[in-house]
Amino acid sequence: MKLLKQVIEDQGVVLSDGVLKVDAFLNHGIDPELMSEIGREFAARFEEAGITKILTIESSGIAPSLMTALELKCPLVFARKQKSLTMQDNLYSADVYSFTKEKYQTISVSKDKLTKTDNVLIIDDFLANGQAALGLASIVQDAGASIAGVGIVIEKSFQPGRTLLTGAGLRVESLARIASLSENKVTFVKNEEAESHEATNC
Repeated sequence: MKLLKQVIEDQGVVLSDGVLKVDAFLNHGIDPELMSEIGREFAARFEEAGITKILTIESSGIAPSLMTALELKCPLVFARKQKSLTMQDNLYSADVYSFTKEKYQTISVSKDKLTKTDNVLIIDDFLANGQAALGLASIVQDAGASIAGVGIVIEKSFQPGRTLLTGAGLRVESLARIASLSENKVTFVKNEEAESHEATNC
Protein backbone atom coordinates (compact mmCIF):
# COMPACT_ATOMS: atom_id res chain seq x y z
CA MET A 1 0.00 0.00 0.00
CA LYS A 2 1.92 2.97 -1.32
CA LEU A 3 0.24 5.69 0.74
CA LEU A 4 0.90 3.86 4.01
CA LYS A 5 4.54 3.24 3.11
CA GLN A 6 4.98 6.92 2.29
CA VAL A 7 3.46 7.99 5.59
CA ILE A 8 5.71 5.55 7.47
CA GLU A 9 8.76 7.00 5.73
CA ASP A 10 7.66 10.59 6.32
CA GLN A 11 6.27 10.37 9.87
CA GLY A 12 7.55 7.14 11.40
CA VAL A 13 10.45 7.38 13.85
CA VAL A 14 12.93 4.52 14.15
CA LEU A 15 13.80 4.20 17.85
CA SER A 16 15.95 1.08 17.53
CA ASP A 17 16.57 -1.91 15.27
CA GLY A 18 13.32 -3.40 16.55
CA VAL A 19 11.07 -0.44 17.38
CA LEU A 20 9.21 1.90 15.02
CA LYS A 21 7.26 4.80 16.54
CA VAL A 22 4.08 5.59 14.57
CA ASP A 23 2.13 7.62 17.11
CA ALA A 24 1.79 10.49 14.66
CA PHE A 25 -0.81 8.61 12.61
CA LEU A 26 -1.70 5.16 13.97
CA ASN A 27 -1.44 4.30 17.66
CA HIS A 28 -1.71 7.59 19.55
CA GLY A 29 -2.53 10.29 17.06
CA ILE A 30 -4.84 9.06 14.29
CA ASP A 31 -4.84 10.13 10.64
CA PRO A 32 -8.52 9.70 9.64
CA GLU A 33 -7.91 9.86 5.89
CA LEU A 34 -5.17 7.26 6.09
CA MET A 35 -7.38 5.03 8.25
CA SER A 36 -10.14 5.35 5.65
CA GLU A 37 -7.77 4.20 2.90
CA ILE A 38 -6.56 1.34 5.10
CA GLY A 39 -10.18 0.26 5.60
CA ARG A 40 -10.76 0.25 1.85
CA GLU A 41 -7.62 -1.79 1.26
CA PHE A 42 -8.47 -4.45 3.83
CA ALA A 43 -12.01 -4.61 2.49
CA ALA A 44 -10.71 -5.10 -1.05
CA ARG A 45 -8.44 -7.93 0.02
CA PHE A 46 -11.14 -9.76 1.97
CA GLU A 47 -14.26 -8.79 0.00
CA GLU A 48 -14.83 -12.36 -1.22
CA ALA A 49 -14.24 -13.97 2.19
CA GLY A 50 -17.76 -13.52 3.55
CA ILE A 51 -16.72 -11.61 6.66
CA THR A 52 -19.48 -11.33 9.28
CA LYS A 53 -17.43 -9.75 12.09
CA ILE A 54 -14.11 -8.02 12.73
CA LEU A 55 -12.12 -8.65 15.89
CA THR A 56 -9.24 -6.56 17.22
CA ILE A 57 -7.58 -5.57 20.52
CA GLU A 58 -7.94 -2.22 22.23
CA SER A 59 -6.80 0.31 21.55
CA SER A 60 -4.50 0.69 18.55
CA GLY A 61 -6.36 -1.80 16.39
CA ILE A 62 -9.70 -0.05 16.72
CA ALA A 63 -9.25 2.76 14.17
CA PRO A 64 -8.22 0.61 11.18
CA SER A 65 -10.74 -2.06 12.20
CA LEU A 66 -13.60 0.43 12.36
CA MET A 67 -12.84 1.76 8.89
CA THR A 68 -12.71 -1.80 7.55
CA ALA A 69 -15.99 -2.66 9.26
CA LEU A 70 -17.62 0.34 7.60
CA GLU A 71 -16.42 -0.83 4.19
CA LEU A 72 -17.47 -4.45 4.76
CA LYS A 73 -20.71 -3.42 6.48
CA CYS A 74 -20.18 -5.73 9.43
CA PRO A 75 -19.91 -5.34 13.21
CA LEU A 76 -16.64 -4.72 15.03
CA VAL A 77 -15.68 -6.27 18.36
CA PHE A 78 -12.57 -5.41 20.32
CA ALA A 79 -10.99 -7.55 23.00
CA ARG A 80 -10.48 -5.74 26.28
CA LYS A 81 -7.23 -5.75 28.19
CA GLN A 82 -8.99 -4.92 31.44
CA LYS A 83 -12.36 -6.14 32.63
CA SER A 84 -14.99 -3.51 33.37
CA LEU A 85 -17.70 -3.77 36.05
CA THR A 86 -20.13 -4.86 33.35
CA MET A 87 -17.76 -7.48 31.96
CA GLN A 88 -16.95 -10.08 34.62
CA ASP A 89 -18.44 -13.43 33.57
CA ASN A 90 -19.21 -15.40 30.41
CA LEU A 91 -15.99 -14.41 28.70
CA TYR A 92 -13.66 -15.87 26.13
CA SER A 93 -10.14 -15.08 27.32
CA ALA A 94 -6.53 -15.59 26.25
CA ASP A 95 -3.20 -14.75 27.85
CA VAL A 96 -1.00 -12.72 25.52
CA TYR A 97 2.65 -11.94 26.13
CA SER A 98 3.62 -8.33 25.42
CA PHE A 99 7.27 -8.05 24.41
CA THR A 100 7.25 -4.27 24.73
CA LYS A 101 5.79 -4.39 28.25
CA GLU A 102 7.57 -7.66 29.11
CA LYS A 103 4.54 -9.22 30.77
CA TYR A 104 1.45 -11.29 30.09
CA GLN A 105 -1.93 -9.63 29.64
CA THR A 106 -5.30 -11.33 29.65
CA ILE A 107 -7.54 -10.22 26.80
CA SER A 108 -11.26 -10.93 26.95
CA VAL A 109 -14.38 -10.86 24.78
CA SER A 110 -17.94 -11.34 26.04
CA LYS A 111 -19.35 -14.62 24.81
CA ASP A 112 -22.41 -12.93 23.34
CA LYS A 113 -20.22 -10.98 20.89
CA LEU A 114 -19.10 -14.03 18.87
CA THR A 115 -21.21 -16.90 17.54
CA LYS A 116 -20.51 -20.22 15.84
CA THR A 117 -21.86 -18.81 12.58
CA ASP A 118 -19.39 -15.91 12.48
CA ASN A 119 -16.62 -15.70 9.92
CA VAL A 120 -14.11 -13.41 11.60
CA LEU A 121 -11.44 -11.10 10.23
CA ILE A 122 -8.77 -10.34 12.82
CA ILE A 123 -7.08 -6.93 12.46
CA ASP A 124 -4.17 -5.45 14.39
CA ASP A 125 -1.88 -2.46 14.00
CA PHE A 126 1.45 -4.34 14.20
CA LEU A 127 2.68 -7.86 13.60
CA ALA A 128 6.00 -8.63 15.29
CA ASN A 129 6.04 -11.80 17.37
CA GLY A 130 2.46 -12.76 16.58
CA GLN A 131 1.24 -13.19 20.15
CA ALA A 132 -1.67 -10.73 19.95
CA ALA A 133 -3.05 -12.24 16.75
CA LEU A 134 -2.66 -15.78 18.09
CA GLY A 135 -4.50 -14.76 21.24
CA LEU A 136 -7.36 -13.33 19.19
CA ALA A 137 -7.39 -16.45 17.02
CA SER A 138 -7.71 -18.65 20.11
CA ILE A 139 -10.72 -16.61 21.25
CA VAL A 140 -12.39 -17.05 17.85
CA GLN A 141 -11.69 -20.78 17.98
CA ASP A 142 -13.07 -21.04 21.52
CA ALA A 143 -16.28 -19.45 20.23
CA GLY A 144 -16.52 -22.09 17.51
CA ALA A 145 -16.36 -19.40 14.82
CA SER A 146 -14.30 -19.40 11.62
CA ILE A 147 -11.22 -17.27 10.97
CA ALA A 148 -11.15 -15.72 7.49
CA GLY A 149 -7.70 -14.24 7.98
CA VAL A 150 -5.53 -11.74 9.78
CA GLY A 151 -5.12 -8.17 8.52
CA ILE A 152 -2.04 -6.31 9.69
CA VAL A 153 -1.35 -2.62 9.13
CA ILE A 154 2.44 -2.81 9.65
CA GLU A 155 4.41 -6.06 9.72
CA LYS A 156 7.96 -6.30 11.00
CA SER A 157 8.95 -9.15 8.71
CA PHE A 158 12.31 -9.63 10.42
CA GLN A 159 10.46 -10.95 13.49
CA PRO A 160 8.73 -14.36 13.67
CA GLY A 161 5.07 -13.33 13.75
CA ARG A 162 4.16 -14.17 10.14
CA THR A 163 5.81 -17.59 10.38
CA LEU A 164 3.84 -18.40 13.54
CA LEU A 165 0.54 -17.29 12.04
CA THR A 166 0.94 -19.02 8.69
CA GLY A 167 2.23 -22.09 10.52
CA ALA A 168 -1.07 -22.11 12.39
CA GLY A 169 -2.87 -22.15 9.04
CA LEU A 170 -3.92 -18.49 9.08
CA ARG A 171 -4.07 -16.25 6.04
CA VAL A 172 -2.03 -13.09 6.67
CA GLU A 173 -2.47 -9.84 4.71
CA SER A 174 -0.10 -7.03 5.69
CA LEU A 175 -0.37 -3.57 4.15
CA ALA A 176 3.26 -2.60 4.79
CA ARG A 177 6.01 -5.17 5.38
CA ILE A 178 9.23 -3.90 6.91
CA ALA A 179 12.39 -5.88 6.21
CA SER A 180 14.69 -3.89 8.49
CA LEU A 181 14.91 -0.94 10.86
CA SER A 182 18.70 -0.98 11.00
CA GLU A 183 20.86 2.11 10.56
CA ASN A 184 17.92 4.30 11.64
CA LYS A 185 16.14 3.58 8.36
CA VAL A 186 12.90 1.85 7.35
CA THR A 187 13.52 -0.72 4.60
CA PHE A 188 10.47 -2.43 3.11
CA VAL A 189 10.26 -5.99 1.85
CA LYS A 190 10.79 -6.03 -1.90
CA ASN A 191 9.55 -9.22 -3.51
CA GLU A 192 6.52 -10.74 -5.19
CA GLU A 193 5.03 -12.01 -1.94
CA ALA A 194 4.98 -8.52 -0.50
CA GLU A 195 3.52 -6.89 -3.58
CA SER A 196 1.25 -9.55 -5.08
CA HIS A 197 -1.78 -8.68 -2.95
CA GLU A 198 -1.69 -4.92 -3.43
CA ALA A 199 -5.24 -4.39 -4.61
CA THR A 200 -4.92 -0.65 -5.14
CA ASN A 201 -2.26 2.00 -5.63
CA CYS A 202 -3.42 3.93 -2.56
